[in-house]
Amino acid sequence: MKVLLTGSAGFIGFHLAKKLLDNNAIVIGIDNINQAYDLDLKKSRLKILAKNKNFKFYKLDITNKLSLEKLFKKEKFSHVVHMAAQAGVRDSIEKPGLFINSNIVGFGNIIELSAKNKIKKFAYASSSSVYGLNTTKPSDESEKCEKPASIYGATKKANELIAHTYSHIHNLSTIGLRFFTVYGPWGRPDMALFKFTDAIFKKKKIDIYNHGDMNRDFTYIDDVVEAVIKIILSKKKINTNYEIFNIGSGKIITLKKFIKTLEDVMEIKAKKRFLPMQKGDVKDTLALNTRIEKQYNYKVKYTLREGLSEFIKWYRSYYNK
Repeated sequence: MKVLLTGSAGFIGFHLAKKLLDNNAIVIGIDNINQAYDLDLKKSRLKILAKNKNFKFYKLDITNKLSLEKLFKKEKFSHVVHMAAQAGVRDSIEKPGLFINSNIVGFGNIIELSAKNKIKKFAYASSSSVYGLNTTKPSDESEKCEKPASIYGATKKANELIAHTYSHIHNLSTIGLRFFTVYGPWGRPDMALFKFTDAIFKKKKIDIYNHGDMNRDFTYIDDVVEAVIKIILSKKKINTNYEIFNIGSGKIITLKKFIKTLEDVMEIKAKKRFLPMQKGDVKDTLALNTRIEKQYNYKVKYTLREGLSEFIKWYRSYYNK
């Protein structure tokens, strides 16, 4: 198995690369190493991956189709795992063009070349953000997702629609992965857990939106990776070339409980600043995992406390706290 993994310097991409390498896959990683957040963190992830002889990295932007064509021709992939994207609900409101270019134009380039080169499986990162303003909870893959609350959510829904068309026209096996608030070691500094932890250590106030009246399906990174690997490595015959899976914990956690558990793990009390809801945000997320549980025997292993403990252990080590 030879896998093109886009966004290999990113949070989920890094963990997926490690797991694929553990399963003896050859992994070709690409990433544009943009400045969306701390470059040192991205470089540290790549440094770990580079220790494995079956990993090769190219600094490449997915919007550069000519470079991608040369890469596909040179490396001859069997599978594509597309994790590269401009991420973040709030940033997408301020920089919509950046998100449309990376998440739609870039996605189009990757899936077009995957079809052209007859890739066996094309798995890509979607998001719980596609459910947008839908009020049904837990969220089911069969729901119509026609009310995105952010540009980011809209781009991810667009990815799913484009994937459906390629599956239909080109018989390409596409698998959309709707991730629900992924957290864990090596996580993104722009996400709530990282921001909270950083502020607490620095004795600064943490910003709590909608005055704390929010609920999330927090999913630990190892559970996410286990689900994706099961799908990619599976040789079972599927009913359709177009699949969508929720990947969440299936448990709803209040933001207040999340913060309280973090305080307990850190053994530090947080200073809090309560703020109104931000534009583009949604109040609740919760995954219905029935589809992936039945098809791939997916089971969540980590509790919130265990996941937060692993993150804090990594954070203390990496930042020498």
